Amino acid sequence: MHNYSKKNNLGILGGTFDPPHFGHLYISKLSLKIFKLNKLIWAITKKNPLKKKPYLNIETRIQLSKKITNNEKKIIVKFFDKKIKSKNTYDLLNYIKRKQKSSNLYFLIGADNLPKLHKWINWKKIPKLAKIVVFPRGNHLTKKNKYIAVKSFKKKDIIYINSKKVNISSSLIRKFW
Repeated sequence: MHNYSKKNNLGILGGTFDPPHFGHLYISKLSLKIFKLNKLIWAITKKNPLKKKPYLNIETRIQLSKKITNNEKKIIVKFFDKKIKSKNTYDLLNYIKRKQKSSNLYFLIGADNLPKLHKWINWKKIPKLAKIVVFPRGNHLTKKNKYIAVKSFKKKDIIYINSKKVNISSSLIRKFW
């Protein structure tokens, strides 16, 4: 069992948030509770290197994210791309870890990231900086042991959350705009 109370526990949910939605908020609130997080950062990136150009501009996505998290005192919306001169997760986590040396970092992802995780820059080094917390998306969790990254990580590097699936996505929302 993990001891979440000793240190400062910090969660990071990275992404384009194009647009932010209830699913982002749901996994954030769940993580705050499960890991007794002192803070959770929504790290909004201008563009995901593995996806197409975002639909909404960065300013709008930051504004909408602040609006949706308005009542959540422990969720902070941040934009790091300019500060760290990078869009990749490893650089983001490395930057946060340097600033928060004594913190336990929890990096939240949807299981839909697992098939391509091995294509992320410095993906093998991510567990050295943060626990990877995986939430159900589609049927990706049932196939998790087939993914290159999952096979490479140690069991202790990844925490799978058995929560209800939130069947909403930014791409689904964009279809109705």
